[in-house]
Amino acid sequence: MKLATQLEKLGTETAFAVSAAAAAWGARGNKIYPFHLGDINIATPANIVEAAAKAIADGYTGYCPGAGIPELRAAIAADVGAKRQLSYTVENVSIQPGGKPVIGKFLAAVMDPGDEVLYPNPGYPIYESQIEYQGGIAVPYSYIETAAGFDLDLNAIKDAITPKARVLIYNNFQNPNSARSSQAEMEQLAELAIKHDLWVLSDEAYFEIQYSGQPDSIVSVPGMQERSVILYTCSKRFAMTGWRLGAAIGPKAVVEVFNKLNTNIESCTAHFIQRAMVDVIEGDTSGPDAIIDELRQRRDAAVAGLNAISGISIQAPNSTFYLFPNVTRIMERKGLTDVNQLMEEALTSTNVSFCTRKHFGRSVENEENHYIRFAYSGIAVEDIKAGMVKLKSYFEA
Repeated sequence: MKLATQLEKLGTETAFAVSAAAAAWGARGNKIYPFHLGDINIATPANIVEAAAKAIADGYTGYCPGAGIPELRAAIAADVGAKRQLSYTVENVSIQPGGKPVIGKFLAAVMDPGDEVLYPNPGYPIYESQIEYQGGIAVPYSYIETAAGFDLDLNAIKDAITPKARVLIYNNFQNPNSARSSQAEMEQLAELAIKHDLWVLSDEAYFEIQYSGQPDSIVSVPGMQERSVILYTCSKRFAMTGWRLGAAIGPKAVVEVFNKLNTNIESCTAHFIQRAMVDVIEGDTSGPDAIIDELRQRRDAAVAGLNAISGISIQAPNSTFYLFPNVTRIMERKGLTDVNQLMEEALTSTNVSFCTRKHFGRSVENEENHYIRFAYSGIAVEDIKAGMVKLKSYFEA
């Protein structure tokens, strides 16, 4: 029997393939130092676990509205709006089983086949996958490496916008490179979106993963709220990656499309999980604060370990839980031209597992440098330190 040819355009989250290779190596008796997957091995705060258990005991285990329960939608509307100096209501919120579904549903709501979609590359690979699977034309934009991190290549973005452009996907506090836009950079990007009448998906999965200061959103720039949908997720903020709870926040008309898609695809998001989060969203912050404190310690250990390696220099990012070092000099030292070969050799030589730039969208023309990505969300501080010592020995050999 023949499968649909459209499936040939459907990609995947290739970090899971790295995870499988690491697991296979670990099954042979090797201790793995897992920097590959952006999962969190920190316990979900106890108040959430207890609230979910109570919701199950109270019988919240059946269907609920496809749009989500009104109480949670109202709590998210208030929380998201307050932190972005905007006004949202229940009608602007559609509850989702995680943040990832927002990507595909957003494109289904605003993109026609043949429309061009600008998306970050390197970036979360599901952008590219969903654009092409749904018949859009994926137009990548990239970043410029600086001494302080990564900046958007705004000139390249401007040049890439054609009359066929319909959508801009923007991931501030970015996966994989932790890039954070300055206010000026964000305003310039917003100006382009408004000028060319683009829909914007603002992927804010890491909005709350900040080590100091307050985060900013492009949706807060005047003229952007009415053309933007926020991707919101509980996965990172509350260490709830496996619970699958998120939301799309945006204009009423597009949120209504999300609600219809919810009914068609999954009926609803788990009722008891929604019920558990109603009081948590704007309630006790001790759980999220403890998560940030632990992630900060891991970040500092990982940054110190990488900077101790000859040929690597990296700044400590203020957001996300990723590091994206340039390993071009390491590659030259070892006589390698394929960064995935570096990854494979590192695993078998040191038991350290990480992803590479190639796991975050297809490489674009004229890329000269090589990068690897470390996620420090799923590995304890002592293992970070031990893994970095092993990696230093291999990288400097």
